[in-house]
Formats: sequence, structure tokens, C-alpha cells
Amino acid sequence: MASSQSFRNILNYYRRYWGLSVFSITASSLFEVLDLAVPYAIGQLLNVLSGQPLDGPLQRFVAQVGTMGDWDVGRSLSLVVLLGVIFLVTVVRAPIQAWLGVWFHWDIALRSRRDHTIRAIAKVLSLPLEFYDENNPGRISGRVARGLANHTWTYPEIAGQLIPKIVRVIGIFGVILLIEWRIAILFLISFVLILAFLLHNLRRLIKKEERLDEYMENTESRTSEIITNIKTVKAFATEANELERQRQRIEREFKVVDYRVHKGYVTLFAWQKLVVESSVFVVLALTLWATVQGNISLGHFVTTLTVSSMAYAELEPICTVAEVFARRYASMNRFHEFMQTPDGQDSHNLLDTPAAVRHYQFTGKVHFENLSFGYERDRPVLQNINLLIEPRQTVALVGRSGSGKSTLVKLLFRYFEPHSGRVLIDGQDVRSLDITGYRKRLAIVHQEVDVFNGTLMDNLTYGNPRVTQEAIAEACHIARVDEFVKILPQGYLTVVGERGVRLSGGQRQRLGIARALLMNPDVLVFDEATSSLDYESERSIQLAMQNILGTRTTIIIAHRLSTVREADQIVVLDQGQIVEVGSHTELLAHGGIYHRLHALQETGELMA
Repeated sequence: MASSQSFRNILNYYRRYWGLSVFSITASSLFEVLDLAVPYAIGQLLNVLSGQPLDGPLQRFVAQVGTMGDWDVGRSLSLVVLLGVIFLVTVVRAPIQAWLGVWFHWDIALRSRRDHTIRAIAKVLSLPLEFYDENNPGRISGRVARGLANHTWTYPEIAGQLIPKIVRVIGIFGVILLIEWRIAILFLISFVLILAFLLHNLRRLIKKEERLDEYMENTESRTSEIITNIKTVKAFATEANELERQRQRIEREFKVVDYRVHKGYVTLFAWQKLVVESSVFVVLALTLWATVQGNISLGHFVTTLTVSSMAYAELEPICTVAEVFARRYASMNRFHEFMQTPDGQDSHNLLDTPAAVRHYQFTGKVHFENLSFGYERDRPVLQNINLLIEPRQTVALVGRSGSGKSTLVKLLFRYFEPHSGRVLIDGQDVRSLDITGYRKRLAIVHQEVDVFNGTLMDNLTYGNPRVTQEAIAEACHIARVDEFVKILPQGYLTVVGERGVRLSGGQRQRLGIARALLMNPDVLVFDEATSSLDYESERSIQLAMQNILGTRTTIIIAHRLSTVREADQIVVLDQGQIVEVGSHTELLAHGGIYHRLHALQETGELMA
């Protein structure tokens, strides 16, 4: 039906609970086989009532019961013993089966979902940044959610229905074989042919399901992008275009689901139903003929007909479960493909306990030594960068878009490894340091500050939950957070909403600065921290930054050159290389790229 490795992945999903699985599946299978005692006992009841003898083993059992109880072995005792068997198999068994079967099937599924949800979150946290450049949140969360849900729903059906039902069919074959071997052989052949036909067609349908699942994932991904970028959609009045685009995709998806996949399942079910009903009729005719010929008793006729009908009736749930598994297989397999995505270099951070993290203290001396890097090997973004930043120095990185400013910071944070050269802090190659302990000595304020849906206090203390109230107050004063927190309805306990929608852009930036300061970093980076703000907000951020300059090593990436006037040195990058270094005054006098960029901004033109 599919590759053996894919099946192993799905089986290994429940590997931690294999012992419980074997126990509960065995118990459920035994209960299914025990059910066969009812039609057999009823057939024997008919023999007693019609004056025909019981089967030999049952006669001996009744005689033993009579001897133990000092009762007469006759018709009445035979009827009582047979009723007792039916009572034990039905009434007594009923409450036991729920706990030995249903409880464990769902308990294993739910425990596995808990375990693998944690594993999936760990995988999300351990993947390299470039994975998220190619896959948006909707695609990732949709794949994980569908995979976990389908694994959870599939296990109880396989363990509680499919396997026990197959065992039951095998038991029925054994019963018929004892009664009339020719009918049993016919019964077995028909079952093998039906199941072979089913598996052959399901293999073909699974391939369609795999292509469909990938298509649906892309549709969900686009829907997620619409939600994330809803302001842009509304600003450009493209609601109708987006709706039409998604309508066309969903229409194509519907046609595949309805006219190819669903039609295939219905056709398969129709042929299966025809073969099953034909087989039941043939078994009836042959059993009736054997009874008329005197080869089997009336009780055996009823037993054979009943159990064979039960067996063919089990084909429907067996095929239904197989069909459901086929429908879910693609999403389960794609979940395992996601879980097998190679981890990034940060994956071991998830295993770090606070005690295991190395604690560093740096002066803040940063040295980019002969550094070269490109996201693609044949397209370098940075070439032979040499830059020394002294402790507590403020250095600004400026240049046109795409000149490599943000990439330099990504290498400092070890999001990527350089192709050649080194990044040193206090003379140590950062690759030799514990990455968790190292990053805890750095902090960054991005152009778009990421805000979680929680309180303002939760977001402030995100990187350092154990920080003191005094430190919070000081950081909020420096970052000028205390200016706007007074007007929030619940102060620091105000819920700021998804992505901080209840805060203005300037307020989010000041929150980001305070959050970075609460890490007490040795190196603080401002990455375009004011480029998207209005003049008043930008001025507030500049005042906050001025309170920080000189207290620690500070790196400022800026398009707006007004932000970097006070820097100790300004580094100008162009096409991945350092082309100018100096103070604001020196670079203006030099008359190079910085002078040209400054002149463009002074005249109100946009930077190229």
C-alpha cells in the first residue's frame, strides 16, 4: 500500500506503549473470538430441542458438570449449560471488555498525542531559520495539527476494530472448517480475493490522497498568509481577488475529492458489496445442500450460516477502517516527514536546564575577522569583513538595502555559520562557546518587535522571568515605557493582544528596548529600530537609545542616518564589503557613499 519505511514511522509513533498495545489488542481479539460461542451455543440448543445429539466435546463437558453437581445428565442440564455459556460470553463479558479494550485503545492514543505534540513543538523550536523562510506558520501548524489528529483517531480504529475483526474472521474460518471443510475453503478464497481487491485499489487511492494533501496544505498556507497580511489586503482593496483565487483553488480541490477520490471509494465499496452478497448466497446454498444431504445437522446449518454471515458482515467495518486509514495516511506521513527535517545547530538548547547553561560575562569586544558568507555558496552576501568593536563602543552599520548589514548581525547571533573567517568576542571564537549561554549575553531590538498575546509584564520579562521589580522599573524608565504604561487600562497587567495589536508601533519598540535591557546584555543590537516610525515616535526611541549609549557595546543598523549621528564610528557597507569607516563628521567630509546617502535624506528623497 505504501513504502515500508512510512509504515514503520506510523507504527513507531506508538512505540513507547507497545506493551500496552499488545495486551489490549490481544484482549480485544479474544473477546471477538469469544463472540463465536453464541451462534455455536444457539446451534447446539437447536440440536437439543430437535432431539439431535450435542457435539462430542460439549457432551463430555455437560456430563462433567452433572457429575460435579450430582445432577441428572439430560436435556434440561444441556439447556442450562448452554444458557450459562451464553450468559458468560455476553452479560459477564460486557463490562470487562470496555476496560480491557476501549480504555487502553484511547489511553494509548491520547498519551501518544501528548508525547508527540511536545516533540513537534521541540522540532519547531529546533529547526534552522532558513526553514521558516520557505514555510509559513499556516503550512507548518496545519501539517502538525492534521498529523497529530489523524494519528490519534486512527489508533483506536486499527487496534479496536481492524485487527480484532480480522482475528474474528480467522476464528470463524476455524469454526466452519470443523463443521464442513469444503465450505470453509470457499469462504477463505472469497475473503482473500476481496481483501486483495481492496488493498490493490487503496494503493492507487492513497497516491491521489498524497497529492491532494499537499495541494490542501498550499491552500491553507495561502489562507494563513491572508490572515497575517490582512491589513495589506484591505489597504490595496484586494479582498475580491483573494476570495476568487481561493475559490478557484477550493473548487479544484472539491472536484478532485468528489469526482476522483470519493468516487473511487464508492466504486470500490459497490464492487465489494456485490462480491460479499454473492459469497453469502453461495455459502447459504452450499450449507443448505449439505444439510439436505445429511452431512451436517440442523444446528450446524444454523451455526455455519450465522458465523459466515457474521464474517462477511465484518468486511464492511474492515473495509471502512482501511478506507479511513487510506484517507489519513498522507497527512500522517507528511507529519513524519516534518519530524525528520534536519535540526538546526540550536537543537541541543532544548535539553539545557538552567544549571547546564554556561554563564559568561564579556567586556563586549567584538571582532569580525576575514568574514565571508552567502545564503547560497555561489552568491556571497559578505566578503572579507574585518571590523573591530571595542567594549562599550557604539558602532552604526549603514548602507543600501541588501548591503549585508542584517546578515552581519545574524552571524554575530550564530543564526548561521560563516563560510570563512571568524566572529570573536573577547578574543574567543563564538563557535567554541555554549550557544545558549552566549546568546543570553546578547540582545536585539528588531524593526518589528515580536509581541506575544499576554500582559505587558509577560512580554517585558520574556527573556528574564526572574528579574526584580527594581530592574523592571529602571529599564522601563530608560526605554520610556513608563510614559505610556500609565494610560493602559490595567497598567503592566494589560493584555496587549495578538502580535501586540493594542500597542502603537512606537510603544512596541519601547517595549522591545526595555525587554532587551532586562537581559542586561554585554552587546545590544538595534536592527532598524526606528525606520517604520513617525517622527514623534522616532524621537522617543532616539532619546531612549541615548540613555543606553556608552553603558555597553551597542550596534545600530539604520537607514535613517539621524539615528546614528552620535555613534563612535559609522561603518558603511556596499555590496557586502566595508567601504567607509569613521565618525559622522569625518564621513561627511570624505564625500563618499555616506555623504551621498546623507544628502539624499536631507533633501527628503528615499534612500536607494
